[in-house]
Amino acid sequence: QVQLIESGGGLVQAGDSLRLSCVGSGQLFALYTVAWFRQAPGKEREFVAGITRLSAHTDYEASVKGRFLISRDDSENTVALLMNSPEPSDTGVYYCAARLTNVVERTPSMYGSWGRGTQVTVSS
Repeated sequence: QVQLIESGGGLVQAGDSLRLSCVGSGQLFALYTVAWFRQAPGKEREFVAGITRLSAHTDYEASVKGRFLISRDDSENTVALLMNSPEPSDTGVYYCAARLTNVVERTPSMYGSWGRGTQVTVSS
């Protein structure tokens, strides 16, 4: 299992930008597909974006497509989520997750490694 640590969350105004980072441990991080999920109070955890090995394929949840950008830098064992034009509905705890396959899955149970999350609050 890879260890994941998220950072970059905070309070942001709607329309501003926020960059989340997920740093993974180990030399095999580049082999993992990494995804971002989020969970709002009282709601289930939902898929936000994912990226496969070598950044070959990315996938986005419909409501963030065109606003968020996922990228990875395997030399730094980092996957970033750039949140452009965030909206109050984007508020929640954002989690980084990883799986040792080359497919982005949108179901949380398909991921074996998780970070502890970082809180994002978007004010209107």
